[in-house]
Amino acid sequence: MAFSPVLADPLSRSIFKKFAVMLCSLLTTLYFLHSLTDRCSTMPSPVRASDQVAGLFASDLHDLRSVRRKRLLQKWISKPGAIYRQADRQATRYGGAMFAGSESLREEHGGDDGALRVELSLPGSVSNLDILTRDVDMRTGSPGKLSPLGEGTKKLPQAIIIGVKKGGTRALLEFLRVHPDIRAVGAEPHFFDRNYDNGLEWYRDLMPKTLEGQITMEKTPSYFVTREAPARISAMSRDTKVIVVVRDPVTRAISDYTQTLSKKPDIPSFESLTFKNRTTGLIDTSWSAIQIGIYAKHLDNWLQYFPMEQILFVSGERLISDPAGELGRVQDFLGLKRIITDKHFYFNQTKGFPCLKKAEGSSKPHCLGKTKGRVHPNIDPEVVQRLRDFYRPFNMKFYQMTGRIFGWDD
Repeated sequence: MAFSPVLADPLSRSIFKKFAVMLCSLLTTLYFLHSLTDRCSTMPSPVRASDQVAGLFASDLHDLRSVRRKRLLQKWISKPGAIYRQADRQATRYGGAMFAGSESLREEHGGDDGALRVELSLPGSVSNLDILTRDVDMRTGSPGKLSPLGEGTKKLPQAIIIGVKKGGTRALLEFLRVHPDIRAVGAEPHFFDRNYDNGLEWYRDLMPKTLEGQITMEKTPSYFVTREAPARISAMSRDTKVIVVVRDPVTRAISDYTQTLSKKPDIPSFESLTFKNRTTGLIDTSWSAIQIGIYAKHLDNWLQYFPMEQILFVSGERLISDPAGELGRVQDFLGLKRIITDKHFYFNQTKGFPCLKKAEGSSKPHCLGKTKGRVHPNIDPEVVQRLRDFYRPFNMKFYQMTGRIFGWDD
């Protein structure tokens, strides 16, 4: 190939080469600047220090959320019954994106070994990130429902276990918690007897968050014998369903005394507290252990505000001998599918009452605490018979009122 006469000169060729190099360099620089400008226009807005999410460099926040959500789900699926408490991770990589912060998984107890709500939370601007919650059932290992935080709402209870003390209310509540459509407060709120002046908003704030179709519940056994409770609950909602767990009033009174004795060992004997006058055999109905067992009297007060179809009576004895049967009645009463069945229970010979079968991933079953199933002291048989004679007419009236024979006088 022949060169142009201009380029034939060595000096001309040198100048041409330098010009070509400079031109290529300029074109390369312009291409780099164009690419950088295009890249910057597609990047998300920088996160401000006020958002406390410093060090988050990701081209797409949506991708980051998706990766984090997927990893969190995998963790819950692999360990559905585990409790993650303050599991801090610094500078954790999610799909190439660096998050130089701290995340924690915290638990919200529903009561003694109750359902837990495990929540992923991030410091700072949580409004920009998906926060996921999951109800983890520690008794069955069921992972529960997954939902964005805030989707659930706190509601006033639609159903309340109102009594009776030492009748089996704790057992009923713990068994009901197995149902995925029931969310309940673990501690007893005592709103309608002790804390009513705090107002309904205070009461609502104690409730767990529920999703559409779930029922909010609480239990406070003293409501049944509190004269003001029926009117107050009715004022909150006339549609509230109330559940009463009842037990042989004599056995209940002895159990009540046993609980008090465990806290105050120096109290008088059961026999001396039972009578106003032991010689005449006059029963002291002012003693709360005796007074609570006059169920017909207390029920009269409730029927002034609630129709019988809104009240369910659960047998404390059958809650021990046939827990699935009694739980079936409760689920029907609440309008729920019968999910809690025989397969959920086994009888603990040592404690003398049924327990929930072990949760998945756990070697221990879920039984009620050590305070349940205390050994009762020996009571003079004559005193026991006097009490049975005292309660008999009240029991008969109670059977008539409820339409159910509980068999306490057999």
